[in-house]
Amino acid sequence: MSEPLRVMIVDDEPLARQAIHLLLEKDADVEIVGECSGAGGAAMIEHARPDLLFLDVQMPEVDGFDLLEEVGVDRAPVVIFVTAYSEHALRAFEVHALDYLLKPITDERFAEALARGKELVRLRRGGAAADPSLANLLRERSRQTRRILVRDRDRTRVIDVDAIDWIEAADYYAVIHAGGESHLLRETMTELEQRLDPDRFFRVHRSTIIHLDRVREIHPLFRGDRELVLADGTRVRLSRARRAAFEAQIAATRPAS
Repeated sequence: MSEPLRVMIVDDEPLARQAIHLLLEKDADVEIVGECSGAGGAAMIEHARPDLLFLDVQMPEVDGFDLLEEVGVDRAPVVIFVTAYSEHALRAFEVHALDYLLKPITDERFAEALARGKELVRLRRGGAAADPSLANLLRERSRQTRRILVRDRDRTRVIDVDAIDWIEAADYYAVIHAGGESHLLRETMTELEQRLDPDRFFRVHRSTIIHLDRVREIHPLFRGDRELVLADGTRVRLSRARRAAFEAQIAATRPAS
């Protein structure tokens, strides 16, 4: 390659990072620009701008998929996943034609994955669009989103979706209200709506998503609109256009008395 291949390793196990590091050192085309665990991954990716990322799937606190959702598929480098187990994950990678390495990593398999990674980086540098396979994998996984990561200055906050009371739009951002705290997230309402479980969350207005379990009262307004009172006292508007779907959804999610 004309320019060094900028490679980063994200794994919570120091020995695993060392093993990949030693394999990469054998390749003269490679420049290792960073190593860390999942919690520090997004900040390091933003700073180091790697071309290729070796990413562990199973990590405590922030796993590989959480990290990619935080970084954003459009800003993510070429990714080679690393995993010690999970047959489901392996099947998902194979279905979407994504590269993965199974621990313990063999030299031969590593060489194959690195060669393909180099080719994808070469195409990306040549102006090719990002591979949609990664976006498709994350979209498929996002239907089961259980945690949302929010950058907060020099740290990342992990928010359990069950703790979310409601979400409001703020231009191209969203404000997540959870447990009396507010968190600014660089994500649109439509993207969040697609990620959250529709059995628990409902978009009552183009600028508002609520946790259905937080609804305590429903009050009529003019022209068919409704006002919802949530468990924390927050009042949000339910638009007339979404009223029928909301009433059907909340009836379906609440057990019969």
